[in-house]
Amino acid sequence: MSTINTIQIKPRPTASLQMPAFVTRRMDAHHVTRIEQLMGGEHVHVWKRQGPGAVMLAGNDYLCLANEPALLDAQARVLTGDGGQSLMSAVYLQSGSQQHRLEEKFADFLGAQETILAQSGWAANVGLLQSISEPGVPVYLDIMAHASLWDGVTLGGGKAVPFLHNNMEHLERQLNKHGAGVIVVDALYSTDGSLAPLHAVVALAEKTGSVLVVDESHSLGTHGPRGAGLVIAAGLEERVHFRTASLAKAFAGRAGIITCSSRFKPYFLSESRPAIFSSCMLNHELAWFDAAIDFVERADARRAALRRITGEVRTGLGRLGYCVDEGSEQIIALEVGTEPRTLVLRKALENRGIQGAVFCAPATPKNRALVRLTLNAGLTKGEIAKLLAACADMREEVDLENWTSTVRRRRVH
Repeated sequence: MSTINTIQIKPRPTASLQMPAFVTRRMDAHHVTRIEQLMGGEHVHVWKRQGPGAVMLAGNDYLCLANEPALLDAQARVLTGDGGQSLMSAVYLQSGSQQHRLEEKFADFLGAQETILAQSGWAANVGLLQSISEPGVPVYLDIMAHASLWDGVTLGGGKAVPFLHNNMEHLERQLNKHGAGVIVVDALYSTDGSLAPLHAVVALAEKTGSVLVVDESHSLGTHGPRGAGLVIAAGLEERVHFRTASLAKAFAGRAGIITCSSRFKPYFLSESRPAIFSSCMLNHELAWFDAAIDFVERADARRAALRRITGEVRTGLGRLGYCVDEGSEQIIALEVGTEPRTLVLRKALENRGIQGAVFCAPATPKNRALVRLTLNAGLTKGEIAKLLAACADMREEVDLENWTSTVRRRRVH
């Protein structure tokens, strides 16, 4: 007779360990001041579970690759195969490894001397900025640049110098005041879908002898020839020192990438803390991206569909009185203002079968909270109509006339 061993599972603890005052104070600022007092006990990020027929506009799978059979098959073959996996820091990978071969393929795709794969877009940005900034070096960041870029400056000890969003006159004044350093922009901004004036940024970098970093997280795959991004579309790939991207957007996986020179790559792998102290990518992840490059290069029809859908939705929202003209691409910001007002908007959308993503501090400046809608190439005519009908129906409920974005547009015009 065989005996089946059972594992006794202990009940979860019902009480928490006492925290010191400096931790409790910060938690209270969230739970008491923000959630209970400001939001009436509701968390602004927690959307109601949506039923069948809901329009989901919170993800970044712009080209609808997540369930693509060719990519899933490529990954499944590795997961079910007999090949081994080297689990180590990428610093120790030998020449010719699967990760190195994929980096070479990405370099060909992006028109770069070299690329470096990282565990995420955050790791790529933090590792890069940490390895090129140091105490005394000014790092000029568009105020809407991704948080990971600011974190990298902090880790490297550089001096973060903000400049007004897409304001080249302000950037030039800051450069004249603080001197040459590192200029950091997003090609396509993740909050409102606006585009950086890349030619003007490159001109200022060259004029002042500054290093230029362009984050292409939301434009890689969706823009440019073969989906290679906005820097290549502008013909600037040989004038931009570094491009970075999260591959968790149009490439629908989990990794980050950096373009760089052949001389910089070995330095980075010995200097970047995320590179040194994180494991290399797994074989099934590499297989996914290997197949994804081939698919993205041939996805002109999906890119065209995304542009058409973006134009249709932005035009429709503009006609309904929503201020969406500060951006132009597949990311759309419905900027309300305060967090309580944003909670009202979130509820209005979810009650009409629409789900987006709430952005508030620290992802946005205080009192410039918003709901972000991210479009994708697979949206149907019916889903677009449902979105626009919901936005038409809720205008008075959400007090559209008094949104910060509406007031700002009236002030400008």
